[in-house]
Amino acid sequence: MVDLIGSYECTIDNKGRVIVPQALKRQLLPFADKKFIVKRSASRPCLELYVMEEWDKLRVKVNKLNPFVKDNNDFKRVLFAGIKEVELDSTGRLLLAKDLLAYSGISKDVTMASSGNIIEIWDKASYEKVIAESGLNFAELAEKVMGNIDFSQD
Repeated sequence: MVDLIGSYECTIDNKGRVIVPQALKRQLLPFADKKFIVKRSASRPCLELYVMEEWDKLRVKVNKLNPFVKDNNDFKRVLFAGIKEVELDSTGRLLLAKDLLAYSGISKDVTMASSGNIIEIWDKASYEKVIAESGLNFAELAEKVMGNIDFSQD
């Protein structure tokens, strides 16, 4: 399983290429000779970068959904919308498609932030706004999400 950490600021050039920061590139090194998936986030105006093996796990699970249930098809349509296969070029850059940049509002300043097994790619200002808004209610969110987990079993 991939477990990525950190958030990194970088810029995107006028051709849609973003240089992956060195600290993140080191984490991706075991996968650097493989392709990655970039897709729209289903819940926020950002992009998600998946290592191919993580994407394949998710894709297999999603494709098991019953195709005769309308909500399943609607979900798959949105989840798979705009997916692009990408790879690191020889200088460690990722080329992001124009339609994905438009969806996410990314223009120049970028934040690449780990979210477990994926990297979220944000317009820097949007990321900072979401983090600030989330921080206001983080104690409530932490209790809601983590409050019923029994940590004594580890």
